[in-house]
Amino acid sequence: MSIFDSFNINSSGMTAQRFRLDIISENIANANTTRTADGSPYVRKVVTFEEKGVQTPFSRILNERLDHYSGRGVKVSRVQDDSWTQMNIVYDPSHPDADENGYVTYPNVNTVTEMTNLIDASRSYEANATAFNASKNLASRGLDLGSTS
Repeated sequence: MSIFDSFNINSSGMTAQRFRLDIISENIANANTTRTADGSPYVRKVVTFEEKGVQTPFSRILNERLDHYSGRGVKVSRVQDDSWTQMNIVYDPSHPDADENGYVTYPNVNTVTEMTNLIDASRSYEANATAFNASKNLASRGLDLGSTS
């Protein structure tokens, strides 16, 4: 595993977490959107990650590569609608999107959950940035040692 592999792994982690932050921001921005372009309320979106490039079991990779195994980072595998969380139903007969019984269907976005996810994604981004900077400093010191000899 070269020093450049660690740069790639950490940068893929930062890219994935930045994308996750974008989706969380979209969820928060649409927390009260009762009507989208298709006429239905906004549905919360969830990001799923997977290991980048590897589609085989760990034991096979371990046996093939032994000491030469290098991580490949992370990628966003999909963004899906949250179909497992109930939509919020509120009685408000004066709302323009109220049904015949006076109930309005609001998105299934919980601001507390989204803020918790936002903090988690932010901390993960910071951890990847710290690891990237540590690798950068290590490479820089190696170059400095090579130039003073």
